[in-house]
Amino acid sequence: MNASNQQSEGASTEIARRQTYRMPPELDSAVCNSLRDWEVNDKVRRLWERDATLWTGTDESRWLGWLGITEDQLAHIGHLTSLAEEVRSSGFRHALLLGMGGSSLCPEVMALTFGKIHGWPQLHVLDSTDPAQVRATEKNVELAKTLCIVSSKSGSTLEPNIFKQYFFERMKQTVGENKAGEHFIAITDPGSKMQQVAEAAGFRQVFFGLPTIGGRYSALSDFGMVPAAVMGVDVRKFLERTEMMVHACGSSVPAAENPGVVLGAILGTLANAGRDKVTMIVSPGIHDLGAWLEQLLAESTGKNSKGLIPVDRERLGLPEVYGNDRVFAYVRLESAPDTAQDAAVERLERAGQPLVRISVVDMNDLGQELFRWEIATAVAGSIMGIHPFNQPDVEASKLATLKLTTEFEQAGALPTEELVLEDSGIKVYTNEKNASTLGKQKSFAGMLHAHLRRLSPGDYFALLAYIQMSAAHEGRLENIRHEVRDSKRVATCLGFGPRFLHSTGQAYKGGPNSGVFLQITCDDAHDLQVPGQRYTFGVVKAAQARGDFEVLAQRDRRALRVHLGADVAAGLAALEHAVKQALRS
Repeated sequence: MNASNQQSEGASTEIARRQTYRMPPELDSAVCNSLRDWEVNDKVRRLWERDATLWTGTDESRWLGWLGITEDQLAHIGHLTSLAEEVRSSGFRHALLLGMGGSSLCPEVMALTFGKIHGWPQLHVLDSTDPAQVRATEKNVELAKTLCIVSSKSGSTLEPNIFKQYFFERMKQTVGENKAGEHFIAITDPGSKMQQVAEAAGFRQVFFGLPTIGGRYSALSDFGMVPAAVMGVDVRKFLERTEMMVHACGSSVPAAENPGVVLGAILGTLANAGRDKVTMIVSPGIHDLGAWLEQLLAESTGKNSKGLIPVDRERLGLPEVYGNDRVFAYVRLESAPDTAQDAAVERLERAGQPLVRISVVDMNDLGQELFRWEIATAVAGSIMGIHPFNQPDVEASKLATLKLTTEFEQAGALPTEELVLEDSGIKVYTNEKNASTLGKQKSFAGMLHAHLRRLSPGDYFALLAYIQMSAAHEGRLENIRHEVRDSKRVATCLGFGPRFLHSTGQAYKGGPNSGVFLQITCDDAHDLQVPGQRYTFGVVKAAQARGDFEVLAQRDRRALRVHLGADVAAGLAALEHAVKQALRS
């Protein structure tokens, strides 16, 4: 064995040691059986050989380009390093990523983890059609010194296209029509509509994804690495560190020593045993990794009435608030651990909850986590018997939204809805079946009480908030979710719309029918026009919320929508008060 191979094996062994797990004996035995199956039936090698029969035997082999992406990126690193230098020398102070789901979540993780790097543009991400969010994002950048990155794999996704329309128009007003294109680059698949738009508008550059990599697996492709290079991350170092995990998860590594395969065996085996709420505990320094994991897990596995339900940003509680439907993953940043998290995790472990511990040395190892969890998700999907690379229920919401925005373009208004209840300025809507189940209620708190009492052990509660994603709003919603968790002893999720439609929305509609949903909408105090369209950003957001609810109802989900009006802060305060009343009555 030569020295480089010995060094590689040593690095792989060290990476494997940084992941440990502990769980009750019967679950441990089941995981060991899964790993034995993967070893005996040579499934690690078959995964790397893109054998579709590991899953459903349909088109899975077409979607495994991510297995070799780090090696490919390192072999062609020049396009990233030259872009970085070009952006730096051009004097841009800000970079604004315009995208959704797999095109925006990895850049967001990079921006929030690495922060502003001295001498490089600060990266901002817009993935919301809420007009207040769009306006706040614009105020955070100096357009004349901003590089806009329009990111859309298909090129036809609604949100990136209207973001481009809005910001291209604003850029023309700021720097002039002839120079606007110099402030834009695009990331898209070859031949897409976005490529055509970018070339016609004179974009500075167009970067291409690989058609063999789906959106949520695209973090290490140009969809994640171009924004990272623009903001000054040393992408060569980042990818080289990631490649160490790729080798540790390689085809020749035994299943029981392969960190991605072991993690996937745990997730898939425990999901089949009823522990499908993957509760993520992530060190503060890399906390946004949880948002990326939400999409990867939920959109990959939430289908055919099965799925992993990711639980992110849920405050750690005492062991007694957790049921037997949980599995915990503690991703600990060794360079900046949180002692309160350490203590809470110790309590969970002593209480017998299944727990995976993953040690991340520093921020530059973040790419290792991206690849580890991609392998794990593919393995879990195999064990669960589903296709982890499609998203059949995401399209349903898109079609429902398109129908509503088309109606608005034609009629100038969205269709009217039937009100179920109005109390203290808050309006309540639902479909006929849910309304019949909830019965006639005289108050908002009474309606919430009827809705929340539908929660049973093994269920989860999800807040779907089509409002501006701000610290104040999130704080109120976090209070609400924890009131429900501690009272009902169920897992809780929180997503801001429309971004969660490209993430957890797949599992909510296609996964197990164990969710109880509270959708939150509002009136927009100050709307924004979408250039070239009759509709506004507010109308698009309203159509997305209605389309989302319509599909939840079609899937026979337990769902209720509350409409807060224009004063969102006051509406959220009233909602929190009503939830507390409902839980105590």
